[in-house]
Amino acid sequence: MWRTGSIAAAAAIALSAGGAAAQDSIKVGIVMPLTGQLAPVGKQVVAAARIYVQEHGDKVAGKTIELIVKDDAGVPDNSKRLAQELIVNDKVALIGAGITPSAMSIAPLATQAKVATVVMVSGTSVVTERSPYYVRTSFTLGQQSSIIAGWAAKNGSKKVVVVQSDWAPGAEATAVFADTFTKAGGQVIDTIKVPLANPDFAPFLQRARDVGPDSLFVFVPAGQAGTFAKQFIERGLDKSGIKLIGPGDITDDNDLPGMGDAMIGTVTAGLYSTHHSSAKNRSYVAAFKKANDNLRPNFISVGGYDGMHLIYEALKKTDGKVDGDGLVSAMKGMSWESPRGPISIDPETRDIVQNIYIRRVEKVDGELYNVELATFEAVKDPGKAKK
Repeated sequence: MWRTGSIAAAAAIALSAGGAAAQDSIKVGIVMPLTGQLAPVGKQVVAAARIYVQEHGDKVAGKTIELIVKDDAGVPDNSKRLAQELIVNDKVALIGAGITPSAMSIAPLATQAKVATVVMVSGTSVVTERSPYYVRTSFTLGQQSSIIAGWAAKNGSKKVVVVQSDWAPGAEATAVFADTFTKAGGQVIDTIKVPLANPDFAPFLQRARDVGPDSLFVFVPAGQAGTFAKQFIERGLDKSGIKLIGPGDITDDNDLPGMGDAMIGTVTAGLYSTHHSSAKNRSYVAAFKKANDNLRPNFISVGGYDGMHLIYEALKKTDGKVDGDGLVSAMKGMSWESPRGPISIDPETRDIVQNIYIRRVEKVDGELYNVELATFEAVKDPGKAKK
């Protein structure tokens, strides 16, 4: 239940959506963590959004697109306050939402003001159900976890220990993996939860090793992969014969170049790799690196890039009209070619449908990359696919 703000503030929010319609500019508010532990996440999204605007211009349907970026430092209370300011004071027409707790906190505001909101980061399945004005361009952890579970069961994994960050996305990744893996004949022999804030993975990795699995399924959020890999190697697990598997976060392109050759051979299921072979992606990577001191774009970045594409195309379809219902209706069923491959928006769930790739870490031209081995096409969120 939404308990913040007065009745007057609620009325202001509800009235503000109409105020944006008469503007010659269309304001898009992006609420992301740009400082704090999850700063790399927000920086990837914002950089990608700006590249899209740079490539496609700032005019859509005769109106100027204005990005207003706010730093919530990954704190949900900040996200809620900033979103309210964007709606009431800045009169934004659309919002770009970030990590799961922040997206959850913004949902009631988006619903109250009827503001179309593009979920650019959160991978938790239920997020899009929190507001009818939410449309996702990122991913769900279920998409990746179900694919890697099936692949692992067919490729020699029988007994798995799960190591997960102790928050909603980690719980979801674990639940989907365990369900798919056990149905395929595998066994999850232990589940180890690691604190999200400032984790020391070493004791948890030792506990996992002591149980004696043949594989380790790991979910840690983007930004912690480098620390995890370092401690995985320090504890000698890279030489133990235990296979490391998981969703794409654990070999995040942001961190992979510094992880070391011990990570070669690690297999993940992911939605995007810098190494993805397409003309669209090669152009995207070149533009991103040029604008960001040679930083690689990662899987988080494409949520921002494709989020802006969705916004632009929806505005074209509505001829620049910014009422939330019209924009969301325009977004439903949309499909296009992304740097990650073909994607679409499920018209029923407002969630992303995309390819999931099995990738293995390999050294290419002296650098580590996630090299795609197999493609699972048009994967829906497994939780919603069952409904």
